[in-house]
Amino acid sequence: MRRVFFISCMLLLACSGKSHNEQSARAMFDEFNHHNWKGVASYYTEQAEFLDPAFGTDYVTRSREQTASKYAEMEKMFPNIVDDVRSIYAVDDKIIVEFVSSGSSGDSIKFKLPICTILTFKDGLITRDATYYDQ
Repeated sequence: MRRVFFISCMLLLACSGKSHNEQSARAMFDEFNHHNWKGVASYYTEQAEFLDPAFGTDYVTRSREQTASKYAEMEKMFPNIVDDVRSIYAVDDKIIVEFVSSGSSGDSIKFKLPICTILTFKDGLITRDATYYDQ
């Protein structure tokens, strides 16, 4: 009887808990919404690969410092930028995040942009960030 109880508890814990990578992705988006750019960058390896229309059509390698700087520049253009996470899916070492980014430039320019990001994790940090959106 103990064995059945133990196995049942282990299965329940395995099915109900969020993966560490998913928790990290959610925490990173929370840092983003608080405009803590160094905090955002701390979820990436020191040198991570990025695929982002803003960088072109190929992966580029960026340091944590460059990542924080990119988001700080974005905040200068859109001081109230926020990301509204709609869905998160965990598949092996990848976390797929669907979200809507929105903000305004303080004058008449406002945006609301649906985005999908695929984050690849290794040893608890993001090594690759493939972000897709329509410019």
